Formats: sequence, C-alpha cells, structure tokens
Amino acid sequence: MGAGVPKQFLPFLGKPLLCYAVEAFIKALPDCQIILVVPSDHLSSVQIVLRTFLGNTGVQLVAGGETRFHSVQNGLKLVKNDGVVFVHDAARPLINTSLILRCFAQAREKGSAIPVVPVSESIRMVEGNNHSKPLNRDHLRLVQTPQTFKTELILPAFNRDYRPEFTDEASVVEANGGTVNLIEGEFDNIKITTSIDLIIAEALLKVRK
Repeated sequence: MGAGVPKQFLPFLGKPLLCYAVEAFIKALPDCQIILVVPSDHLSSVQIVLRTFLGNTGVQLVAGGETRFHSVQNGLKLVKNDGVVFVHDAARPLINTSLILRCFAQAREKGSAIPVVPVSESIRMVEGNNHSKPLNRDHLRLVQTPQTFKTELILPAFNRDYRPEFTDEASVVEANGGTVNLIEGEFDNIKITTSIDLIIAEALLKVRK
C-alpha cells in the first residue's frame, strides 16, 4: 500500500480497517473468543485502537510470525476449548453476518467451510518467458476468508513444521488428511491490497448502509 504502516491499521471511514472485521464477528457471534494476531511491534498500538474504537471487547492479542502459517499457529495456541475456529483476514472489512453464520453452520456439520467465488475473467498460466496457456476458469475459484474449521481438524494440522506450499489454512488441513469443504462466498467480501481496493470498499460500504 506504500502507507508506512500495515494496511490493517489504515483509517477507513473514521476508524482503523481492522475494527470492521472484529465488529462483524462480535455482531454475528457475541460469545465468540476473538484472537487478534498482529505484528509484534504493533501490540501496544493495537491495544489503544481497540480501547478507543471498540471499548472493552475482550479481544486477546498475540504476536504474529514470519509467515501466515506461523501467525495462525501462534493464534491457535490460545484456543483451549473444542469448537469452531474462523481464520479471517483483517484486510477484509466487509465480511458480514450472513457469511459468518453460513460458514459456522457448515463447519459444524461437515468439519470445514472455505468460502470461494467463481473466476469471472480469463486466466492464463505462464510457463517460462515466452509461453503461456489458458486455464479453464469453470474449474477455478477464488478463495476468501473466513476459513472455518472444527478444532479437531485445524489444531492438530498446525502441530507441524512450515512448508512453502502452506499458503492458507485449507492447504495445511488438507496436508494433514483433513477434508476441505467449499462454500459460496460473497463478491463484496474483498481483500484490501491496493489503494484502489480502499476506494471500492468505501463505495460498497456506503451502498450497504
């Protein structure tokens, strides 16, 4: 983003971006345990953000790691009870109650719920410098969060060493023999990656309100 701070802390319609995801889960599941994984050098500033914008939410903070895998692994160490775990990107501020509850229901029934949306554009795989080939987009899906699992699947899956192919939680659970069950995501559950995404998210949120 070129902003000098992690994108989760960027101001977005009056409050830091990360506040929106926290609020969404509190609204959907008021009794849920929220564990916020943040860069170690931002722990104190996040505490101030939470107190200022969300009050006493009971959110637990833990330092992140070198990769997404290590950050999730650190967060899972605070999960002590059996239940359902959501892993969600703070950079997806438009997550809503409907998707959270649908993921929750399917994970309870099937063990996992990974939200995906169809690919609408043509896709090509690049092979070397001068060759590429088209891929059948009918067989492709874009993966979103919250990636949702029963604790009996995700906790033992992360009790292992990191591998480069572990790009998300589903890949870790699958490598441990678990089944990944997809669920229909939502196109407005976008991830803030560039400054243009902030403009799009702001427009979507204003329309939603």
